[in-house]
Amino acid sequence: MKVYIDGEFLDEAHAKISVFDHGLLYGDGVFEGIRMYHNRIFKLREHIERLYWSAKAILLDIPMTQEEMMRACVETCRANGLREGYIRLIVTRGKGTLGLDPRRCPKPSVVIIASTIQLYPEKYYQEGLTIITVPTTRNLVNSVNPAIKSLNYLNNILARIEANNAGVEEAIMLNSEGFVAECTGDNIFIIQKGRLYTPPLSAGALYGITRNTVLKCATGLGITSGEPNLTRYDIYNAAEMFLTGTAAEIVPVVRVDGRVIGDGRPGPVTASLTAAFHERTKVDGEIIFE
Repeated sequence: MKVYIDGEFLDEAHAKISVFDHGLLYGDGVFEGIRMYHNRIFKLREHIERLYWSAKAILLDIPMTQEEMMRACVETCRANGLREGYIRLIVTRGKGTLGLDPRRCPKPSVVIIASTIQLYPEKYYQEGLTIITVPTTRNLVNSVNPAIKSLNYLNNILARIEANNAGVEEAIMLNSEGFVAECTGDNIFIIQKGRLYTPPLSAGALYGITRNTVLKCATGLGITSGEPNLTRYDIYNAAEMFLTGTAAEIVPVVRVDGRVIGDGRPGPVTASLTAAFHERTKVDGEIIFE
């Protein structure tokens, strides 16, 4: 595997950063997870735009233009001979001192890893997930804003630990007001009476690229959608439920906190949106190999 670090391609064994990098010491940095399908990097421009939004929010000056970053992602895929797979793009604050002050980090670092991924076993896409709601609350928007895709993912990891302890694959996180925010790594959707609903970004949901794609797919299929505040009551009484994320894609949910969702099987609206999403992956994105 070839890893891109600050303009160079290095073998995996030699792809290293300093132990004084503030991304390691303090989680000071931002990242994106991006998928490759059919010789295309899906929604690359949208992912890069979100990366730069996250960086701006933490006053991190990325030492490349967005166009240069996009080219680096394509080149990393080519260097690894990949037409399908997953990209992890990381920008750290860079090497600094043992103090917190980001001004002591003169040069941010850019790391691009291109590999393969399978977040969930295939059976979950066919049979659906069983998930729970966990006590860990989603970060407040005026603390570490969930809209920032930062390297500080401890809030999500704590919730994932609770899911692991309960023997399930995912967990719903509520915000401080008790409304549904998102799962540990995925956005949440429900279908009720033929309408599609997902929590608003203001509830603590990530500005998900797959989330946005699903909303556009729904419009194309004539499915009306809304973004109201949702409670667990709304989730429990949904006809269908699914999660979305770059790595997860679209994965159905059939049981939450012991309540069966719909008839306990992935539903037809979920199936139609999944099919529409997969069609978009064939035509949307930057071409890797000409």
